[in-house]
Amino acid sequence: MIEDLAKVAILSLIEGVTEFLPVSSTGHLIVGAALLNFDAMVPPIFEIFIQIGAVAAVLVHYRHLLTGQASQLRHSPETRRFWLMIALACAPVALLGIVFQSEVEALFFSARVVAGSLILGGIAILIVERLPRLQPGVTEEATDMQNVTLGQAALVGLVQALALIPGMSRSGCSIVGGMLAGLDRRAATEFSFFLALPLLGGATLYKFVTTVDELGSEQLLLLLLGAALSAVFAWLAIDWLLNFISRHSFAAFGYYRIAAGVLILAAASSGIIS
Repeated sequence: MIEDLAKVAILSLIEGVTEFLPVSSTGHLIVGAALLNFDAMVPPIFEIFIQIGAVAAVLVHYRHLLTGQASQLRHSPETRRFWLMIALACAPVALLGIVFQSEVEALFFSARVVAGSLILGGIAILIVERLPRLQPGVTEEATDMQNVTLGQAALVGLVQALALIPGMSRSGCSIVGGMLAGLDRRAATEFSFFLALPLLGGATLYKFVTTVDELGSEQLLLLLLGAALSAVFAWLAIDWLLNFISRHSFAAFGYYRIAAGVLILAAASSGIIS
């Protein structure tokens, strides 16, 4: 049990740090669990459940904005419109995830798939960062996530659907989709944070309800501990990421993804991980 607690702490650190970075938290968790030989429960229960910590981190970080929106919801068309855009952007990945959940888990939860996805996603980030960008302040929609347009939300949703493949990264796909749609880095990133609320919250709830009968008391303890620790690490990562992108591009993450993908492929080929 002590060994499992230590592994949960490490995996929670990985989840919290990587959930909102465009590097694929699920991919890192799959590889991390394989390296640690973490078999306390059948995957991907743990990998999905502890994502609720990231939801808690967003709620805490944006608590003042969310409280204000909740109080204005009945009387503010702008607030209702913003959450409609969130729903629209979430719809493709949510619908595909429900329909093809078992196929995705059976076919894609492997180190080689993660490695390939990391490399392809890294190349995509580098390409998008080289595309002509709207200058900050050109349009209100480009710099404020609360002014995302219908077309922008739809494009983000379509690109985000690729995140069903482990290693592609939900945050990475939604950020790239936002930048392709004309949002600046901060607006695309913050919109991605808010997309996590229904998507990760819904996925965690669904997975928990459908698997709770298979979990023992020790496994439930590990899940709750993992979620709590990942919330703390994710909260710290949100502040760091927003500060980072105010001064830098996402190119470093693109290069990191490519390097990580190559290393994972090498490890898989040598039998270190499967």
